[in-house]
Amino acid sequence: MTVPFAAIHARAAERKGGDEALARLLPQPRPATEIRETPDDRWLAQATRCVFQMGFNWKVVDSMWPGFEAAFEGFDPARWEVMTPEDFERLIADRRIVRHAAKIRSVERNAAFFRELADEHGSVGSFIAAWPASDFAGLLETLKRRGDRLGGLTGQYFLRAMGVDGFVLSRDGVAALIDAGIIDKAPTSKSAMAAVQKAYNAWSQESGLPLMAISRILGLSIGANSAGVEF
Repeated sequence: MTVPFAAIHARAAERKGGDEALARLLPQPRPATEIRETPDDRWLAQATRCVFQMGFNWKVVDSMWPGFEAAFEGFDPARWEVMTPEDFERLIADRRIVRHAAKIRSVERNAAFFRELADEHGSVGSFIAAWPASDFAGLLETLKRRGDRLGGLTGQYFLRAMGVDGFVLSRDGVAALIDAGIIDKAPTSKSAMAAVQKAYNAWSQESGLPLMAISRILGLSIGANSAGVEF
């Protein structure tokens, strides 16, 4: 039986100074129309940003981002679905970006993936907007399977940054799920992710909150009493 979300919410509210203070910390998803209308180059740009941030100093990548935009000429997937040897050599020597060969190559592979989505669905945004939050785990699996370096937390941070409703399995978020008896360790299998999705769906139905707000509340309900930023 899923632990009532009201108990988790109450614990988080007590830690953050009350219901109103907690509510101010909760993110909200972007409207489906905005997600649908987001140009394909912005999806590739944010995916690239998250790929480069993982395992690296995020503030450094943020400070260098104008250089990334210039080096990758605005991240048009049609431009980058085929990266020539000359492109790669130029990029690996470009001091405006983080010169990580495998991550640079991921831009080409993810550009090809996003072009496939656009061919299949009209645009990347149309594909993402049509995917139900109740199967967010399935969307994460699709990013992992068809994209490059978009599995795990990278895919979760990518979708959260783009305003897509879903969860981020942060350290405290996972601890809260373990505390609630949903999982017994960080979820890596399909069955564990299905259990996480089922719990989130039940809590969303109970509370009326989007998954990303529930995700933030879970993280705030346990562990160090931080400001509530998941990433």
